[in-house]
Amino acid sequence: MKIAYKNEQTLVEACKKGDRSAQFQLYRQYSDAMFNVCYRMVGNREDAEDVLQDTFMSVFKNLKQFRSESTIGAWIKRATVNKCINFLKKRRLLTVPVEERTLKMVDEPTSRDETDLSLSVDTIRRAVMELPDGYRVVFSLYMFEGYDHSEISEITGIEVSTSKSQLNRAKKKLRKLLKENDDEKRQTI
Repeated sequence: MKIAYKNEQTLVEACKKGDRSAQFQLYRQYSDAMFNVCYRMVGNREDAEDVLQDTFMSVFKNLKQFRSESTIGAWIKRATVNKCINFLKKRRLLTVPVEERTLKMVDEPTSRDETDLSLSVDTIRRAVMELPDGYRVVFSLYMFEGYDHSEISEITGIEVSTSKSQLNRAKKKLRKLLKENDDEKRQTI
């Protein structure tokens, strides 16, 4: 039997008291979206599932620290992103080395060939998953999660300039991967 809670605050309060039904409802409410965050950041389904499980264990353990200064969804998302970052740090692959300290951060003009690519969502998703971890993390946080470079810097522990260069390099690499994919597709036709 599903218990209806008046609002998010009553749901959170019930979770804080250890109400398993409330915890399950909170999990069901946010797990799909948080899985997507995990998957985009860590790059494979099994690791994303592990990070998601670890995130919700931590959320329920630390829920007493939630002070309603933001929505519970934003708090859970922040915890999810932090768990993903910690997972990637453990793998020691968070950032790709930057040889240059300053990079011009203007996107290169795209050629007609690049803008004419016929791309499916699945093609783009696969290409994003092929990015190195550091590129994929910054790209996902910036493009999908809506964080700015200073927030990414704070979350990941990298410099703002590194975040910008990682995003720039991720975009270039993604364009290259998508172009290669399109070229392969054209050759098979």
